[in-house]
Amino acid sequence: MRLIALAMAGLIFAPHEPAIAQSDAATRALIQQLSRLPSAERGIRLPAPAPASVAAPGSASASASDAVTSPVAAEARRRPVPVVADARRSTTAPVDVPAVSITVTFPSGSADLTPGAEAVLLPLGRALNSPDLSADRFRIEGHTDRIGSRDMNQALSERRAEAVRDFLVRRYQVDAARIEVVGRGEDDPLIPTADEVAAAANRRVQVLNLGR
Repeated sequence: MRLIALAMAGLIFAPHEPAIAQSDAATRALIQQLSRLPSAERGIRLPAPAPASVAAPGSASASASDAVTSPVAAEARRRPVPVVADARRSTTAPVDVPAVSITVTFPSGSADLTPGAEAVLLPLGRALNSPDLSADRFRIEGHTDRIGSRDMNQALSERRAEAVRDFLVRRYQVDAARIEVVGRGEDDPLIPTADEVAAAANRRVQVLNLGR
């Protein structure tokens, strides 16, 4: 609620005022999370532990990637449940890549941004235009849960990532050349689930700093 309230307050400000970006707590937090300063200086992200391993059918031990690609596992599940190394992580980005996950609200099956979604994205627009990040490039990833088919979720995640990029370009005049968009569908969840299980944490937009 605090994030939304801060974002809503930002509606009265011009998008390119650095002083506003620095004084807005939500924007400041995003700048810190997306900065490419060493993690010790940012003081935000924690290193993830070694990837967890899972046992695949017919073997005593197997890695997470083996469990996903094994023909036996593929036969056992329509879409194997992915394994996340640490459920406490707030993103699924590589640990050396500054990133943030943002819950962006869309109507079911739609890529249209709701007013609440636009409010949540306002601090991101200000952050990307801040002096700290204005020279960097970013990837916006769309993510879904496992409700519906894999193909539907893939297409939907692509459209939603594009909608976020288009909003940032339109509302904050962020250079479109600084932003690439990728749909990850249901393939990179924060919380592993079985098929047709709703998981709000997995329905998100993930923003990664790609550098300059």
